[in-house]
Order: sequence, then C-alpha cells, then structure tokens
Amino acid sequence: MTATIERGSATAPVTSPAKASPPSTPKKTGGFLGSSNGKKVVMAVTGAIMVGFLALHMLGNLKIFLGNDSFNEYAHALRTLGEPLVPYRTVLTVLEAILLISVVLHMWAAISLARRAGRARPVKYVAKKSQAQGYTTHIMRWGGVTIALYLVWHLLDLTFGVVNPKGFDSSPADRMIAGFQPERWWVTLIYVIALVMVGLHLRHGLWSGFQTLGWAKDRRRTLKLAAGAVSAVIVLGFLAPPIAIMIGFGK
Repeated sequence: MTATIERGSATAPVTSPAKASPPSTPKKTGGFLGSSNGKKVVMAVTGAIMVGFLALHMLGNLKIFLGNDSFNEYAHALRTLGEPLVPYRTVLTVLEAILLISVVLHMWAAISLARRAGRARPVKYVAKKSQAQGYTTHIMRWGGVTIALYLVWHLLDLTFGVVNPKGFDSSPADRMIAGFQPERWWVTLIYVIALVMVGLHLRHGLWSGFQTLGWAKDRRRTLKLAAGAVSAVIVLGFLAPPIAIMIGFGK
C-alpha cells in the first residue's frame, strides 16, 4: 500500500524569524565624575584637603601649651589672614567654605560608590562577611555620622560659644579652657569618642587612598603602618589639650 501526501497549505511559503537585535547598552551619563573612578578621585582629593586641615588645626590647638596669649595670637592670625588686602576674616571664611564643600563632596562620593556597589551585586553573598569587613563597614558608616554630629557641637562650643560657659565674647583660649573643665567631663568624653572615630576613619581612608593609587602592591605593610601612625599622631595631638585641661592645666 502506498500513501499519498497531499500538497497544499503545507507548501505555503514560510517566513524566517527576524534576527533579534542586540540589547542596547545604556549610555553613561555624568561624564568623568559620574564614573566610579571619578568618584574615587573626588574622595581622594577631598580626603587630602581634610587631612591637611586636621594636621594644621591640631598644630594650632597645641599652642595652648605655650600660654593663653600664644593661642589667642594664633586664633587672631587666622582671622586676619590677607589683611589689609582683603577684609577681616575673608580668607578664613573662604577656607572654611572649601572645607565644607570638601566634606559634602566626600560624603556624596562615598554614598554614591556604596550604592553603585550594591546595585552591581543585587544578590547578597551567601557567605558571611569576615569580621574585619563588617567592622570596617560599621566604622566608616557610623563613624562618619558621629564625626558630623560632633562637628556641629564643636562649632557651637568653641567657635561660636553658644554652649560654652564663657560665651562668644570671651577669648578663644578662655573658651577652650572653660569647655574642658573637670565638671564638664562628659564633653571631654564625647570629644575622645569622636576623635577615636576620626582616627579609625582616617586610618581606613589613608589606606584606601594608597590602594587606589596603586602604591600598596609591594609596600603593603609599610603603608598600613604609615596610615596608622599618621592617624595616631593626629588623634593624640587633638586629645592632649582637653585631657591636660581636665586634669588641671591652665588654671
């Protein structure tokens, strides 16, 4: 028996499927500053500005050990920088504005990089983070918040005298000595905690900067020690005046 195959609709032309176009890659916006490398550069530059400020500010604070007059002269010199070419306190105000902008840009870059890293890794690692990684994350996150809150208090206390026992009309040396008296031990304690956070934040920031610059490949141990040493010197330099005042210096 033979079977006959009917031809008809089966011979209708068959259209080949259209070739799928490759997925379009979204265009990056924001230029260099919108890239991860750009944000890292922002963090490095603003971090360097803040480290320079901390070092100079620490050296100025240590002038309290040379006497009230020496400290007051230092404070007065800051406010009269550039005179008579520019009005009183102009240069200092510009420097403060640069510092404020640096802090804001530093925080913006850090938050942006953290969010970008989170989006690039939508599924969390199954393995738990190491204890060191978790410690670093918490220090950088909550340490930054603690430092920002303390800066507000620091300005209200020693710069504007709003919460200082001597008030704004007193001399800078009088405000510093009054601000860290034994009966205000809690202020000194807050100062110590904030500065420890500054030190940990600074150490991690310096080490991250060395890594970003590619310096940490062959000098890992040396640069880690350098980051720790710089941080320790700045913290101890800032802690020396308030602790000395609290135990009786300047009476």
